[in-house]
Amino acid sequence: MALAEETKRVTAQFEYTDDDVNKGVQEFLRQMHEGLEKDGTSMSQIATYVTAVPNGTEKGLYLAVDLGGTNFRVCSINLNGDTTFNLTYSKVAVPKELMVAKKAEDLFAFLAKQIELFLKEHHEEHFEASIRRRQTISAEDGYRDEQIFRLGFTFSFPVMQFGINKGTLIRWTKGFDIPDAVGKDVCALLQQEIDKLRLPVKVAALVNDTVGTLMARSYTSPGKTSTLLGAIFGTGTNGAYVEKLANIHKPIPGEYDQSTGEMVINTEWGSFDNQLNVLPNTKWDAELDRDSVNPGIQIFEKRVSGMFLGEIVRLVLVSMLKDPKVSLFRDENSSSNDWKSTTTIGKNSAIFEQWGLDSSIMSIAAADNTPDYSTLRQELENELNIYSASKEDAQAFKDVSHAVGRRAARLSAVAVGAIVLQSGKLKTDEDPIDIGVDGSLVEHYPFFRDMIYEALAVIDGIGPEGAKRIRIGIAKDGSGVGAALIALVAANMEKKGGADRLATVKEEAVRKLSNAIPAVGEKTTIA
Repeated sequence: MALAEETKRVTAQFEYTDDDVNKGVQEFLRQMHEGLEKDGTSMSQIATYVTAVPNGTEKGLYLAVDLGGTNFRVCSINLNGDTTFNLTYSKVAVPKELMVAKKAEDLFAFLAKQIELFLKEHHEEHFEASIRRRQTISAEDGYRDEQIFRLGFTFSFPVMQFGINKGTLIRWTKGFDIPDAVGKDVCALLQQEIDKLRLPVKVAALVNDTVGTLMARSYTSPGKTSTLLGAIFGTGTNGAYVEKLANIHKPIPGEYDQSTGEMVINTEWGSFDNQLNVLPNTKWDAELDRDSVNPGIQIFEKRVSGMFLGEIVRLVLVSMLKDPKVSLFRDENSSSNDWKSTTTIGKNSAIFEQWGLDSSIMSIAAADNTPDYSTLRQELENELNIYSASKEDAQAFKDVSHAVGRRAARLSAVAVGAIVLQSGKLKTDEDPIDIGVDGSLVEHYPFFRDMIYEALAVIDGIGPEGAKRIRIGIAKDGSGVGAALIALVAANMEKKGGADRLATVKEEAVRKLSNAIPAVGEKTTIA
């Protein structure tokens, strides 16, 4: 069988039609609504307690820390109030013994110590001044409120959140295993160790990096329009968007500011349609899922994110290689190869290993438009030990890679489009609908955003004109800048809460006084 013919047959199975896109959007909306009604659904629709997004005019100095894996990062972000900011950071590896410590305080004491070292190095004047003012009488802990750094804590492990700075650890991942911490409030654990060092720092917000992406984009986006959605299209995929409180029907435990009428929702859309009601499911998708560490879940993510796209391409290529009738990566003799050399596959080629094909090579394939695909062919040799691949081989690889990548982009448009429709913004105003995105796919995969726009234009209720109003822009450093901005929102909520409590006290005092005003000739006391 001719290679080109088989490639065409294979790639056709990854076609995600306009009709498929619209069916996907309707199912996405249905599962969004289901997640807003109750817990335990495919899309978790998690309340984040963040009830406002920035507009770029905010000012102040905030801290952010990020524990996302084997490194711990401490940042200070100075918001300039004009959509710009200055960022200072340090990063340190978490000692392996602390990743499996017997006591939670061992790890969190290390994290607090890094915060102290960062403050001493980068904010020495503020730090030393705060030490001198510890004995002020204006606050029981020895600090005036304005002297305290508000800190956003990006903690990239599963937590059950029940407040803007409250959340209990569900389980560890990424090589961490400290059973003592499971079920405990991670913000409180960090605050306890900060307090032991008597640092002028308050853990103001527990941050999800996708929510941080939304916040970072909303601060830096051009114009006055706030950002609707922050989305990650990288190693994994997820989205967080601004939802009306009136649409959230399941209980939200704990306190939060209801005055804005909105709350940021963390969709956890990687698990959209685990039931496979509408998502495509080729035999290679099924094989990938079956052999994954979490079969049956994160089904959407397994068709969209960079972690999995390379593996889908690899599985397709291996199935073609195993077919003796298909001449992929083998030529009968050197005369049939335009490089006049016989194609060979190294004995230890990563193409035969699970996860052996990194998705980055898909970007190279998409970008290589040279007449003989020389860049891609060299990459096949460097990364996969496929030597002297023919032009036809490279074309087949490029076509398979494009089919998988294009399907991922169109599936991404399903998520973006559904949230745009859910917001109702296309009907209510003429402003741009701003979307912040981060991740290797949207940054480095050529034309990925273009393919998203192409699919958005065919969605019922959006169309070509609506797609033009959707502005997709890169949002950087959600775990740093975004975390700082959530700390700012938390600080504002705190101030508002204090003001509300003061107003309540005043109202109560006025009520008591008015009730206590005696009639002429009467005496009374205030209870």
